[in-house]
Parts: sequence; C-alpha cells; structure tokens
Amino acid sequence: MKITMARIDNRLLHGIVIAQYLPRSNCQRIMVIDDEVALDPKKKEMMMFAKPNGYAASIIPLQKAVENFKANKYEGQRIFILAKTPHVFLELVKAGVKIPELMIGATDRLNEGIKLSNRAFISEEEAEEYRQLRKLGVAIIVQHAPSVTPVDLFKIIH
Repeated sequence: MKITMARIDNRLLHGIVIAQYLPRSNCQRIMVIDDEVALDPKKKEMMMFAKPNGYAASIIPLQKAVENFKANKYEGQRIFILAKTPHVFLELVKAGVKIPELMIGATDRLNEGIKLSNRAFISEEEAEEYRQLRKLGVAIIVQHAPSVTPVDLFKIIH
C-alpha cells in the first residue's frame, strides 16, 4: 500500500480535487476519512456520486480507517486520502500509516486563527497537531490549487 497524496480540504471530494489533483495523484483508491460524512447516508451518497469512474472509493469514519490500515486491507493499492482536519492524519500516522507529505488546501475556518493562505486558517490546537506530524516525519505544505506555489507550513508557523 502506498499513500500517493494526502490532503486536508473542507469540501473533501470536489472540483479542484477531482479535476486537478486526482489525475496527478496516480492513485487507484480515493479515501475520504470523515465521521460526519461516513455516518450520514445522504452525505455519503452525494460524496460517492462525485467520484469519477475508474477509481475505487472508501468513505469511512476515522476508527474504521485505522482498523482497515492495521488489517492491511489496502495492500498493493495506491491511495489518495482526503480529510478535513490534521487530527485524522495524526491518528493514521500513529497507527503506522506512512504519509510522506500532507497538503493543506482549504479549511472550514476562515478569517479566524492562524492564517496559512486566503483559504486556510488553523487554530493553535491544529498547529500543535501539525508540529506532531512533522516530528513523526510528515512534510506539510500549504497549496490550495496546483497553480499556486506550495509553501512549507513551517515557514508560516513555528
């Protein structure tokens, strides 16, 4: 199993991700890890509807994702993970999932907290989770769209 791309995006699977990042990801499976969406049949159905043909998809809660990774359910697959918060990725890495780089796209929080870009703001608690991820070997960049030059998160926060 290989994580080909990992992204924080408040809209999860949507236009920029589908049209611009998915083709670059070289993945076979799109994995949306979000308790709210996974546990709401209507939201889950709408998210599955957005999935392009030719890709496997999983829309699952965090705990199920951790269990599946520990059980090697995705052995031999290339995976693009989408989630809304750094907490999801921190839990995955603590469970042994290798995430070489995490991209911060857009967040739910706007004009509140630490500004990373015009589309991404984080709380001090989230900044601490990013620091923990960095200590665990994850490179973290801020990049809303491929046309925007990626910026190392730790050039913005310390």
